[in-house]
Amino acid sequence: MNQSKRANKGVKKGFNLALAAFLLAIFVVMLGSFTRLVDAGLGCPDWPGCYGHLTWPDEADEIVAANQAFPDTPVLRGKTWPEMAHRYVAGTLGLLVLALAVIAFRNRKDEDYPFRLPMIMFVLIVWQAMFGMWTVTLKLWPQVVTTHLMGGVATFTLLALLVFRLNNNWRISSQALASLQPLRPAILIGLAIVVLQVFLGGWVASNYAAVACPDFPTCQLSWIPPMNFAEGFNFTQHVGPNYLGGRLDGEARTAIHFAHRVGALVTTFYLIGLAILMFKKKQKSISAMATVVLSLLVLQIGLGITNVIMSIPLAVAVAHNFVGALLVAVMAVVWLHSHEKLAIRSDQEQ
Repeated sequence: MNQSKRANKGVKKGFNLALAAFLLAIFVVMLGSFTRLVDAGLGCPDWPGCYGHLTWPDEADEIVAANQAFPDTPVLRGKTWPEMAHRYVAGTLGLLVLALAVIAFRNRKDEDYPFRLPMIMFVLIVWQAMFGMWTVTLKLWPQVVTTHLMGGVATFTLLALLVFRLNNNWRISSQALASLQPLRPAILIGLAIVVLQVFLGGWVASNYAAVACPDFPTCQLSWIPPMNFAEGFNFTQHVGPNYLGGRLDGEARTAIHFAHRVGALVTTFYLIGLAILMFKKKQKSISAMATVVLSLLVLQIGLGITNVIMSIPLAVAVAHNFVGALLVAVMAVVWLHSHEKLAIRSDQEQ
């Protein structure tokens, strides 16, 4: 084996750091979901500290002082630590992303090194920090909460892409590429559908609409329950009130939940159709990607149904949030595998 092939089988600078950041991002996504699901988003009414503490008030005298300083939001011990734990873990992830951006900047003259991707991630992580602050200061305003969630999914997805870009072994063969490229527009549409469905899930969560339909497959024992889409998807809700617990009426929340279910049907049928097209290519690597997509889809459907019939068990709800983010990342990676420029460059290296 010559030297160029050895180099091709290696990994680029920053790969281990990117992999560590990706693994940490898994924890951040799940911890963020946990924090939201236990209603701890306002567990600390100030930012970046918690009742003026670097961690959170724990001793009796600290709690008394915190309650005096924030009389409208008394300390709830079960809600302070998830919020601060999420902030510190997310902050650590931000430092790793900064380090990845520095490495990319130092290797900016290397045409084969991904430069823009780490830079975009760094800008995104800064915006995530801002939205994390606004989530608290704007008292869980649904627009901010949903955008913050989507920013987390985007960060997680971009980290997944970076891990693959820094590993020289990720690319598929030229034959598989030729088979996959005709499906590239369909893959991109599938990615967009999954992203939209995750957004709908975030809108459900931020408006506390998960229990609006307590039965399945019907909703409130009806196929078409009373709904108010205009109010449910009013993105101009005014800033000011505390949105903890939600402020929409029942019909508005039902509309949001119902839309998420319809989105799930569209996502299911589209991804099944896309997977069938991928299997028809009869390429092992393409079939493997289709299998992963279908497996995650089946798992996500099962988690969603379980959420309804078991009234949102915490572990299942956290898993449902994470698998949604993972499905976005996998669809993005499938799209990456169909990227002609990267594949051609790989062939030249070989």
